[in-house]
Amino acid sequence: MKETTPRLTEKEAQIMRLLWEHGPMTVRTMLGYYPAPAPHFNTVSTTVRILEEKGFAGHTAEGNTYRYFAAVGAEHFGERSLAQVVRNFFSNNYASVVSSLVRQEKVSVDELREILRAIEEGKEE
Repeated sequence: MKETTPRLTEKEAQIMRLLWEHGPMTVRTMLGYYPAPAPHFNTVSTTVRILEEKGFAGHTAEGNTYRYFAAVGAEHFGERSLAQVVRNFFSNNYASVVSSLVRQEKVSVDELREILRAIEEGKEE
């Protein structure tokens, strides 16, 4: 089966989190958000260009530099990633995912009831 959603490496995900949290920025600005020792400028520059190739980021030219921005919203990316996990690890069965979360005590039964109530109220509107 062909992968339809490009995957992010941890380095790519780190840059996307920066863009989602802080908005458009240059590579030099990105480097300021890294804890010491920060990666090399060329490493971050190459990674953000890979993100552009994958369709996750874009840029605008500002003089001699580029300002990069997230081309995909965090929520949209999360939804696509969740669908991929459900497809690959739970045989596309969302009920199995919810059951697993309850068994692992990541979601309580009361929280599930609240989610169902909110969904039912949303359908009535």
